[in-house]
Amino acid sequence: MHLLIVEDDDQIATFLARGLAAIGHLVDTAGSGEAAIEAIAAHHYDAMVLDRMLPGLDGIEVLLRKPRDLPVLMLSALNTLDDRIEGLNAGADDYLVKPFEVAEVAARLNAIARRFPASERPDVLGAGDIEIVLTTLRATRDGKPLHLNKKEFALLAELVRNADRMVTRRMMIERVWGYSFDPSTNIIESNMSRLRGKLTIHGGTDPIETVRGTGYILRNAVPCPELG
Repeated sequence: MHLLIVEDDDQIATFLARGLAAIGHLVDTAGSGEAAIEAIAAHHYDAMVLDRMLPGLDGIEVLLRKPRDLPVLMLSALNTLDDRIEGLNAGADDYLVKPFEVAEVAARLNAIARRFPASERPDVLGAGDIEIVLTTLRATRDGKPLHLNKKEFALLAELVRNADRMVTRRMMIERVWGYSFDPSTNIIESNMSRLRGKLTIHGGTDPIETVRGTGYILRNAVPCPELG
């Protein structure tokens, strides 16, 4: 899913963004209510994790201004019954009290996603004969399961989101590993090699094209191997 995290505490926002990105979600962050409204106007998000106490425009105001069809998990230190009722009545689909575990945030986002019809599920992505389910980390090719570890799954998710477009090495480092680019590392190449091996384990053609020194492209349509 493409997620927006609205949190004014940089440490919490970074921790949560890295945790959700590590399991395959594409994550943007906003540090204020005003920034959240601008981000929502500029991008399509599948769900939003929203802090309630924000500088300026608070979480309740953001809920009242957001699009009706944008699911929201409200994350707050306010924990009275009245607080939770106010948040849910204002438009939050779920309410989680801080401190939190990333795994629980992810599970609650999964629950929000399951409310969508299967054909409209934002957690299901596909490219060619590859399909991935972000909420369960399930990946298949031509209907056959792919047994990927978390990094391999996150790499594949990034490639599927950008099918037929180049994903640069810098994009992969930032979105899959979540730290500054180190040109000396071969971490991408080693993970990509394993991913390619698993994508072709049942005999299919390698759908990933290498752009030497720059990045990779996952092709929606893979040319058939020549017969001979």
